[in-house]
Amino acid sequence: MPSPTQRVLALAPARLRPFLVRHRRLVKFLLVGSGCFVLTTVIDLELKFTVLEHKPVVALTVATVIATVVSYVLNRRWAFRTDGRRPEALLFYLVSAVAIGVNDIPLALSRYAFELREPYVTPFQQEIADFLSGMVLGTFVAMLFRYWAMRRWVFTSPVARTHAGPEPGYAAPEMPRDVP
Repeated sequence: MPSPTQRVLALAPARLRPFLVRHRRLVKFLLVGSGCFVLTTVIDLELKFTVLEHKPVVALTVATVIATVVSYVLNRRWAFRTDGRRPEALLFYLVSAVAIGVNDIPLALSRYAFELREPYVTPFQQEIADFLSGMVLGTFVAMLFRYWAMRRWVFTSPVARTHAGPEPGYAAPEMPRDVP
């Protein structure tokens, strides 16, 4: 029975399939990140419009911490397929703590340095500025940092490092027929 990854790859255009298979760890990382982005957005908005109405940076931080826990489990079990050693978890959370700070910087700058908040702007403009600076720009920069740091320091087990060939069940790249 094909895995969920294999089923999704079967839906991809044939021209893209070799690229996606070759970079499947990055694709999986981006899928985990996309799901966690949605989770972070939902939690952030829920907190901003209820209990943390006047603390948008704290709301974003709490939402990001929750999504980070989910991200760790999904990245460890699926994207990087490692065994979950204790130092790995510690390194993951250290990298993620730095990434949370990276994620919060654009929102803090938007709100407090550029004063894109009430009474200087309308509530709608404030929410747009918060979303673009905290959720879009902050998440993008933190994602780049996380991917680089996770590959470099966290998920470095032999399985993650030497997984150059296709995963079981994936067809190997076809050889030209005129080559013996």
